[in-house]
Amino acid sequence: MDKIHFQTKLFKIRDWTILKLPEDASAKLPSRGMVMVAGTVNNIPFKTLLEPDGMYAPGKKPSHWFRPEKKLLEAAGTTAGDVVQVDLESTNEWIEPELPDDMKKALNSSPKAYDLWNKTTPLAHWDWVRWVRAVKTPQTRQKHIGVMLDKLNKGMRRPCCFNRNLCSEPYVSHNWVLQEPS
Repeated sequence: MDKIHFQTKLFKIRDWTILKLPEDASAKLPSRGMVMVAGTVNNIPFKTLLEPDGMYAPGKKPSHWFRPEKKLLEAAGTTAGDVVQVDLESTNEWIEPELPDDMKKALNSSPKAYDLWNKTTPLAHWDWVRWVRAVKTPQTRQKHIGVMLDKLNKGMRRPCCFNRNLCSEPYVSHNWVLQEPS
């Protein structure tokens, strides 16, 4: 895949700074769902997972977004409201997701599930993390963690029936769609 070049304005949703790809740049990616990319923001390198924005409205095309780390923003000399130059390309070298503490604790409590977890790919780990976090209440999250353990103990490597094209980060989404900037 060729590099994708674009400019975009960083914006805030709640207290997160978000970099959203323009629709035409997103359309060049190999998937409407999550995509691992490597690239630069203002010539500062990064590697990250692009999340789908979940947008499927008349006249709108789906896109992708990510939350640049504070270190990247500082090195690029940029903040919300600034226009940045971005170059990126998809990669098959998936980075491991940061595993939330409650998921770590659950996996550590179940040797069989933990063993299968360690045999699965980072892509599968991203599926599980996104599936567990994509809920509205702590009770539902705990239920998802229990189901995750049960499925891993039964040899299932990924959650089933999970739509990778939706925005699964509840802090910045509503009804599976990335919120508008504040």
